[in-house]
Parts: sequence; structure tokens; C-alpha cells
Amino acid sequence: MKAAVLAAGLGTRLLPLTDICPKPLWPVLNRPLLGLVLAQLEAAGAFQVAVNTHHLADQVHDFLRSEPWSFLLSVSHEPEILGTGGGLRQLGEILREGPFLAINADILTDLDLAEVYRAHHPEAVSTLVLHDCPAYNNVWVAGGAVVSIGSPPPGGGADEKPLAYTGVQVVGPGMMNYLPPAGQPADLVQAWREAMAAGERLACLTVRGHFWQDLGTPENYLAAHQRLLAGASPKLERYFPGLTDPLIGPGARIGAGAHFGGGVCLGAEAVVAEGAFLKNTVVWERAVIAPGVELEDCIVASGVQVKDSARGRVLVG
Repeated sequence: MKAAVLAAGLGTRLLPLTDICPKPLWPVLNRPLLGLVLAQLEAAGAFQVAVNTHHLADQVHDFLRSEPWSFLLSVSHEPEILGTGGGLRQLGEILREGPFLAINADILTDLDLAEVYRAHHPEAVSTLVLHDCPAYNNVWVAGGAVVSIGSPPPGGGADEKPLAYTGVQVVGPGMMNYLPPAGQPADLVQAWREAMAAGERLACLTVRGHFWQDLGTPENYLAAHQRLLAGASPKLERYFPGLTDPLIGPGARIGAGAHFGGGVCLGAEAVVAEGAFLKNTVVWERAVIAPGVELEDCIVASGVQVKDSARGRVLVG
């Protein structure tokens, strides 16, 4: 199995945190999201993986060099961001012949990626993995194939209920015919539409009973932690040994009388001083929570010293 990881996005919905840390490196239970995705591809048997980068690319490159991956790893850096279609084209140029799995680096899922790869329809330009997620349902299907994206197909002919794209797909060689030459920007959804308009089959695999979480907003990032700490995905627990709530990173310190209300993750060497209270809050490494401070629904960036109580805040300094 070959795989592409789309990790070049700007993460604008996650500002100001993405000014200091690119979205693919946001820690999920103290593990960089990109590292988790790559570990899942490793477990699925991938022998070659290509990752694209753009925003704060040096941080991503440093991380990729820091881990001894078992697969052949290539990096496609985009000095100017190429969009979902242009980025996929460059990754496809690296991976070359045959279908490859592609996954967005801003989702968290426990899908069996090897099973997804095996489910690809060889006659299709791509096979999109879909599920029922009402907040994102905008893909209409019929007969095991996508027939419209964004709005119902003219004249009907689709299943009654639309589905949502999971951010996981298997890209067939024929999809390259609808993407621009390498180095040119493009939108992947538009490329899918052009392929369907040309009579190509855009297949789909509908999945159920899995864990899935978009991490594109602070609220969703916190929700992912809440769900994982509550045991929502036993399949993902293998990547987070010793999972507890609160999850306390290496070297983190908790003062006397500090207490927690659930959904709390403390990064390495974080400090929660005496009498503080945290609930549904993720504290990145080396951050310090002052005595008596109360935080709820907050994200605290690395190294920040928090002296005042807050609710529903992203604290970067």
C-alpha cells in the first residue's frame, strides 16, 4: 500500500494557535496528530508514504526527521500552497503507478486503512470513504457511486440521504487525468465533479460504527480529547498507552489541592499549581497554571503562563 497525507493546510479556523504550531503537529493526547496518522499507516502495512507541507513547514520537516519510520517517506514541499487538488497531484507524482490511499491530516479516525485500501474499485477514478455525519452531509450517492457533491443531482436519481466525506479515499491512476500538471493549484472537489461529468465512476465506501472527529476548530479539538479520554475508541487506545483522565505527560507536576473535572490532558513538564481546577482543557507542554486558576473548555499553548481563570479560551500568551 502506498499512501499520501495532505498536511499543507493553513489551519485558519485554528488561529492564533496555528501561528505558532502547524495543524498537523497539534498534540492529541500528547502525540502529534501527524505522528498518529503515520503510525496508523505503518500498522496498515504502507511501504511508501508521501506528505505535503507548506505552513510552518520547517517544524513539520523536523518532526518527520525525528522518527524512525518503517516505510519509505517522501516530503512534497509547496512554497506556494497548491490546494487539495494541486497538492494531491504532486503527491501522486511521487507515488507513481497504481492506486494509493490519501488521508487528510486534520481528522482523527480509527478506520481500518488497510481494509479501505482493499475496498477500492479498480474501474473507478477514486473511491471516497463516506459516512453519515449530519453536520457535513453533502455527498449524494446511488448504486455505490458518487453522483453529486454540494447539492442534489438534477432530476433526482440519488439515495434519499446525502453522506459526508471522511477525508479518506483511495486514488486511482485515472484521477490524475483530472488534476493539473504538477506545480499548479487546483481544487479536488472540482476535479471530482469534472471526472463525474466526463462519465467516470467515482466510487464510494460507506462506513459505520467507527470513530471519527474533525479537528479543524478549537471546539472539535477539545471534543476529540473528551471522547478519547472517555474511551470512545478502543482501537485508538493502542497508540496511547496508559490512557487516563486526566492524562498527565512526562514530568508534569500537580500542586496540592489541584483538581480536575474530566476531559483534561497535561503536556510534558506542564505545571498545575495548588488549588487550580481544570475541566475539558488541554494544556500543552511546559505551560504553567497559576495557583487557584480555574479553566474550562480551554486550550493552553506551549510555555504559556496562565494567571487568570478563563472559559472557552485559546490561550497563547
